[in-house]
Amino acid sequence: MVERSHKPAAISAPSAQAETGSVIADAEKVTLTLPTGESVEILLYGATIISWKAKGAENLWLSSAAKLDGTKAVRGGIPLVFPVFGTSTDATVAALPQHGFARVSKWEILGKTSDSATSVQVDLGLSPQNVPEHLREKWRFPFGLIYTVTLSQNNLETKMLVRNEGNDTIKFHILFHTYFQVPDATKVAVTGLNGVTYKDKVQGGATITEANTNVTITGETDRVYAQVPGEVIIESDGKPMYKVVRTDLDDVVVWNPWKEAASKIGDFRPEDGWKAMLCVEAGSVTEWQTLEGGSVWEGGQVLSLL
Repeated sequence: MVERSHKPAAISAPSAQAETGSVIADAEKVTLTLPTGESVEILLYGATIISWKAKGAENLWLSSAAKLDGTKAVRGGIPLVFPVFGTSTDATVAALPQHGFARVSKWEILGKTSDSATSVQVDLGLSPQNVPEHLREKWRFPFGLIYTVTLSQNNLETKMLVRNEGNDTIKFHILFHTYFQVPDATKVAVTGLNGVTYKDKVQGGATITEANTNVTITGETDRVYAQVPGEVIIESDGKPMYKVVRTDLDDVVVWNPWKEAASKIGDFRPEDGWKAMLCVEAGSVTEWQTLEGGSVWEGGQVLSLL
């Protein structure tokens, strides 16, 4: 079991007149709600955030065919990538499936760590005993993950603490695979990437320097931007929608499958759902994070509505 040095409070049912944020949990899901109506839903399977409602709207895209029963990784929301991004030939992770095991493991609720009228926070934990045995055998390092989700009126913060509980140095990738809901992907632009070098997976892994101030989606897009210097903003029809601010996460992935690739993804529905989503993913994936025995790493993102 994962433990904090300062243990969070137990989750209790809110009163009918609650003036602070509430956390309601059952065996499958945790829901955070503010008195002003904002909410977040987190599946314990994969600790996947499947809904973020604020300003009267849903801000995350979730496939209508997404499996929410723990049979496969969730398509949409904010899946967690750890300890490998994609697949790798590195001996320590080569046997793991794409994107590792965090998104396909059952996490435990550690408790509510803070609440007020304007924000509420919860911690979830993952340790080796929570990982399916067939995957645990493929990555035998002792570790602990603590995932902190904080909801406020216009922001959603997701933060991960990685603890190496063994003696050997471990290395890992980590990424928040955020699917943003957008009105029309053909009319969105991403700013903050100009001058940044990226690997274009659609062009066979070609290394390119971004020459555009506004990165638009005109076809299948799958780019890994390395060492992004500052905040990233998603605009729709020239109007800012979302801001992504990262802490100790140097890289940003921009992904949209477009029509042809979306039609080949079995759980991507509706087939034209690509028009309503854009993945802008904060992570550390172009280089390995290394962590000595007994050490801790922490990084995260804050998503803001604009």
